[in-house]
Amino acid sequence: MPDHDFKLYKYRWVVLTIYVLISIVIEIQWLTFAPVASAARAYYKATPLQIDLLSMLYMIVFIVFCIPASYVIDTYGLKKGLWIGAVLTGIFGLMKGVFASDYIMVLIAQTGLAVAQPFILNALTKIGVTWFPLGERATAVGLGTLAQYVGIIVAMVLTPHLIASLGNGAFDLKPMLMVYGVASLAAAMIFLALMRDHPPTPPSASEDAGRSRVFAGMRSIFGNRDMLLMMGIFFLGLGMFNAISTCIEQVCRRLTIEQAGLVGGMMLFGGIVGAAILPAVSDKIRRRKPVFVVCTFGMLPGIIGLTVFSGYVPLLVSGFVFGFFMMSAGPIGFQYGAELSRPAPESTAQGLLLLAGQISGILFVFAIDKAGIGLSMMSFIVMTATVIFFSVVMRESPVFREEKP
Repeated sequence: MPDHDFKLYKYRWVVLTIYVLISIVIEIQWLTFAPVASAARAYYKATPLQIDLLSMLYMIVFIVFCIPASYVIDTYGLKKGLWIGAVLTGIFGLMKGVFASDYIMVLIAQTGLAVAQPFILNALTKIGVTWFPLGERATAVGLGTLAQYVGIIVAMVLTPHLIASLGNGAFDLKPMLMVYGVASLAAAMIFLALMRDHPPTPPSASEDAGRSRVFAGMRSIFGNRDMLLMMGIFFLGLGMFNAISTCIEQVCRRLTIEQAGLVGGMMLFGGIVGAAILPAVSDKIRRRKPVFVVCTFGMLPGIIGLTVFSGYVPLLVSGFVFGFFMMSAGPIGFQYGAELSRPAPESTAQGLLLLAGQISGILFVFAIDKAGIGLSMMSFIVMTATVIFFSVVMRESPVFREEKP
């Protein structure tokens, strides 16, 4: 049934905008310590693993709360699920700033923020199907995912400049954490004031009709060949991204802290550019697979460059290429997966894809710590080739055969 047979509401852009805002701050909070790891170790008198744990907590906690968050969103609605995420973001973001000098309190606050994350991230495809017509959904998911990249790039680029120098190579992290804490509280308050559960009438043919419940949907997903391939792609691709983002200083081991942060920032900038372009192309041509395959092929030269180059400029270029293609694959993959997995609920499908990447991210960070960055990056090249193979053998989304423009 054509999209234009159903009413669209301009408020869908308000919902997407406030989702973008809360997504930015939750991702800033994830990687606040990654680009200033050495300064954080000195500030808290902590081991490298203790500082890495502050970022890894997001991946660890996601494993526990991914399915419960998807269950709340798909059973009780977008508003209730997202409100939980927003309230936790505001409270624990501010707590992290107020108790910035106490490692244990920061660890507790980071755990609370990590609980908030799946309630926010898992809702994105649900926002797309609830508020947007089919021809805008990959674009909406792309913009929502782009917000996550903006949050990460802010953390990578701005954080080194917000910490205060105390002289003799020592730094005070409290100013930076307070700025991010106040921003988190403000974003949460705006979100709580403006969020709506659903429009008065659907934007297109009801995608919720015939949807299975969460656990029945999970069973159907694990029996779906193409969704298993997609989960394999996210396990390898998102895991690589999470590990590289967490260990960006080690990837750029011959560069300064500021240069390493800028390489990470360039990777995110490439992702922002790609996520603004390629999902919209997918919507325009009404196909998922061709654009998704292009993304996986484009990842390969980027990951090779990050592995073999040590100079600042080549690493900047490699980071941009890897980010442009790898991070554009994310939003397209989320929407592609939501369409492949029907009648499973959207948040369940997206949650499982994110879960796959969080599990592998933890494993890959430990692998980097144990095997070293060189061998780990070589392994990532092999994994990228596997991702390409999986994307090529997947089938096109069935949705466009059923719902023509």
